[in-house]
Amino acid sequence: MAGELEGKRIAVTGAFGSLGVAVVRALQAAGARVAAIDRAERPHAEAELGEARLFGGADLAEADAATATLDRAADALGGLDALVNIAGTFRWETVADGRLDTWDLLYTVNLRSAVAASKAAIAHLAKNASGRIVNIGANGAVKAGAGMGAYAASKSGVARLTEALAEELKDRRITVNALLPSIIDTPPNRADMPKADFDRWVKPEQLADVIVFLLSDRASAITGASIPVVGRV
Repeated sequence: MAGELEGKRIAVTGAFGSLGVAVVRALQAAGARVAAIDRAERPHAEAELGEARLFGGADLAEADAATATLDRAADALGGLDALVNIAGTFRWETVADGRLDTWDLLYTVNLRSAVAASKAAIAHLAKNASGRIVNIGANGAVKAGAGMGAYAASKSGVARLTEALAEELKDRRITVNALLPSIIDTPPNRADMPKADFDRWVKPEQLADVIVFLLSDRASAITGASIPVVGRV
């Protein structure tokens, strides 16, 4: 909704990917000022991020780097009202034939980065009366299928982080919620599953709409929730 986030200062991690770009665009359309953070040095299409301040090359899984990046983002925006943790990755790998390193990778990228970024943002968010954190979990973490063990475990951790942090921060008036998407309709997913019915997948813009709502004043009573956003999967 236009103007719903007018003047809000929001940091988005994983901002250079397909979902990140859609979220940055939706936040700006709603009136927010955005710090776009990513491990990649530069976005593929910088123009798509509009007037967002860009912070590439950020290894958010490292505590010092996460703190430095969120501090820089807050300085650039004049403070922080919200953090959206999108940074993540996926691997399909069975336990029998897979590698333990995959579990470490997905833990690091999907969970540790969200913990470190949230920890780094708390001091900034606490300066306001309505701080927000939104995490991206996964609907597939509710019940893991074959080959989904490492991914589901890391995203289950995101759900538990969301719940614990919501309890920890509720008296500081910071809400913490998560979205649980199914398959997101992105170019990489289409390339990996070319015979799928893409119309059934959830669109990045649909996820972005829910994120805008959770960051708005209308969602002030919602915290600790993990919300499925699954399209028709």
